Amino acid sequence: MKNKLVILLGILLFTVGLSAQSKVRVYGYVIDTNNRGIELANVYVQNSTIGTITNPNGYYELTLNVKDSVTLVYSMLGYQSIKHTIHPHQKVMQISVELPALSKQIGEVNITGQRRQTSTLDMLDPGKFRVMPNAAGGIESLLITFAGVSSSNELSSQYNVRGGNFDENAVYVNGIEVYRPLLIRSGQQEGLSFINPDMVQNVAFSAGGYDARYGDKMSSVLDIQYKKPTEFEASASVSLLGASAYIGTANKKFTQMHGLRYKTSAYLLGTLDTKAEYNPAFFDYQTFLTYQLNKKFELTFLGNFSQNSYSFIPQTRETSFGTYSTGRKLTVYFEGQEQDLFRTSFGALTLNYKPVTGMKLSLLASSFYTNESETYDILGEYVISEVKVDPDPAKQVGASLGVGRYQQHARNRLNAYVSNLAHLGEYEIDGNKMKWGVSIQNEMISDKISEWELRDSAGYSLPFSDKQVNLYYNLKSNTTLSTWRSTGFFQNTYKWNCNAGAFSITGGLRGNYWTFNRELLISPRLAVSYLPSWKKDFSFRFATGVYYQAPFYKEIKDTLTDALGNVKVQLNNNIKAERSLHFVLGGDYYFRAGGRPFKFTTEAYLKLADRMISYSLDNVQIVYSGKNDAKAYIAGVDFKLNGELVPGADSWINLSLMNSKQDIIGDSYVGHTYDANGNVLTSARVYPGWVPSPNEQRYTLSILFQDYLPNNPKYKFQLKGVLNDGLPFGPPNNIEYRTAFKSPAYRRVDIGASRMLVNGTDKMMDKSWLKHVKNIWLNVEVFNLLDFKNVNSYYWVTDISNHKMAVPNYLTGRQLNVRVMVDLK
Repeated sequence: MKNKLVILLGILLFTVGLSAQSKVRVYGYVIDTNNRGIELANVYVQNSTIGTITNPNGYYELTLNVKDSVTLVYSMLGYQSIKHTIHPHQKVMQISVELPALSKQIGEVNITGQRRQTSTLDMLDPGKFRVMPNAAGGIESLLITFAGVSSSNELSSQYNVRGGNFDENAVYVNGIEVYRPLLIRSGQQEGLSFINPDMVQNVAFSAGGYDARYGDKMSSVLDIQYKKPTEFEASASVSLLGASAYIGTANKKFTQMHGLRYKTSAYLLGTLDTKAEYNPAFFDYQTFLTYQLNKKFELTFLGNFSQNSYSFIPQTRETSFGTYSTGRKLTVYFEGQEQDLFRTSFGALTLNYKPVTGMKLSLLASSFYTNESETYDILGEYVISEVKVDPDPAKQVGASLGVGRYQQHARNRLNAYVSNLAHLGEYEIDGNKMKWGVSIQNEMISDKISEWELRDSAGYSLPFSDKQVNLYYNLKSNTTLSTWRSTGFFQNTYKWNCNAGAFSITGGLRGNYWTFNRELLISPRLAVSYLPSWKKDFSFRFATGVYYQAPFYKEIKDTLTDALGNVKVQLNNNIKAERSLHFVLGGDYYFRAGGRPFKFTTEAYLKLADRMISYSLDNVQIVYSGKNDAKAYIAGVDFKLNGELVPGADSWINLSLMNSKQDIIGDSYVGHTYDANGNVLTSARVYPGWVPSPNEQRYTLSILFQDYLPNNPKYKFQLKGVLNDGLPFGPPNNIEYRTAFKSPAYRRVDIGASRMLVNGTDKMMDKSWLKHVKNIWLNVEVFNLLDFKNVNSYYWVTDISNHKMAVPNYLTGRQLNVRVMVDLK
């Protein structure tokens, strides 16, 4: 009996010991007396090494094992420290503290440096959005939720910024401009973007008004910095759309990162109207190596190899379109196939030298190579029929309105080499931060194109002729190009403080010379910011400058049609760089609501452009006219509300309004007036003047939202939604109706739910074979949750009455994806 009492007492004492030690999650904000979050504040358990630091919003989070009580210390240089004792009455506790400044001046300087945006560059921490639902798989899918940025194709990583096209966006990785393949014409072919999300440290993005150090593009800059690991780190992920793996190591002198990615979009393409054997396979390898030669010299290497392979064997297509009362149906039966292959490689070697404090000098050598092949022979026979309103699906198909066939053929090859040697420098002294750079670049391109399309409608080839059979479209090219391009820039940023607030001014000058057209470009740029010393937390900025879109290769391809209707490519060496004058005026208002940080941003902009090269857009293919034949203007305003709807998780909503018009110089058509019987009464030449630009989206609305369970933040929820105005379109080769119509609005909602399993916290992770696993993410995603039928482009057909009809090419439907991510330690 005595032994039983001893055992029972031991069990009771053990149980009491377990219950006395509780696991408590503590989170909250550290703010100053002006209600601003304090970044890098220390939050730690007194007399221990357990602690954390706050993020830029002042947010912190700790998970503690608490017996009776524990004392937390909140401290930051220049502020008074505060202690707070907690007791384990709750499993989750929110504690926000206010730190008084020891010196008002020190406090303001610290906060100004951490909190204010003094340029048009918007910074982003990509690590916070790893589990965001992402059909494309790249950083760019997050950009489309930014103010002024839009995309109407979830299969593509390309994006439009404030009325510009894809080619007007500059992308830099570690200060080096990167390129994408030139022959890609559809999102299905595109595959992986250059940027590997697993290797990214920082993301900076500007939608206009950026500094002179950034290259000659007219719309935006995406500046990516790859990270340098400080210890061993590795991760892997697998989903229904592909897989990736990443590893990084470091010692005192050498760091390395390696990333592998594989993507297949066959699962997504299965929801398209065209039923086919899709076999897209996209592979990518990247590495980033750094070696510290000594205290002043560092050597880095960035390398990339990618291969995009796309195989397509179409079978049938059924597309319903039209209105409720005049429904139509297109049925196509296919023969043939498409085989595409895009191989690119890239290497960049950089030597960094820091001779004195505040100065950095860099020498960069880089080379880019692309080998692209696009081949297809596809025959389609189609029937256009009525769609009747009938509850019985078998009776919905009505009379045939037209039959026809078409054949598409292409044998396209392109090889391009781009080699660059550059010097970059920066020096900071006495409130000035100077940056400069010079580069010389060689571009060698070989382009062989042979493509044509034959159309037969109701027994007649189009365009109809009673003398010969004409091709609907044909294009041939056998061109080579070897040119040199040199660039240089200098800019200086000067900051000063006074009683009215803090000021910053950045002025710069950029130059560019290209041997192909022997044109020298000079681009002055200026940006000013003002941080007033008001009680309310405001900041203001203004940027202006001349921005050029220096032609590369696609822009200079003009066409020449001979007497037989054959179209050949010729390079226009009289072409000039497109030019635009930017004005950007913006401001931020920082405030707290419910104890959480928010920022409301407004930016108004105006872009006046001339010497524009007009273009048409089909899917993601941009076809330029090869001439400076247009002028344009774009005006708009962007609104963004950014904040933490739940503590520690960023969310935002954007609204953009825009008016974009272009005038193609000298274009005209003959307009007619008719009587009641359809006879022509009068004819006159009409000059269209200002018409909508190809990428005019009058409104865009986007939202990104993150949430988690308050009592268990390992369960997370993500939502991404976009609503974009439709793009202008019209029948091909028709000046009168070039932009007469608008495609439907692009609407899409993606959601995701995830659960994180943490080693040392979750019991199922306490396995010996999981000892090197840091955590596991289990994600379930639903793409296009509401199953919207978004239109990508249009295919024009003709019925028996010679009426042209635009048949929509729909994008992907609702799709479920499962993703597993593993982080190793």
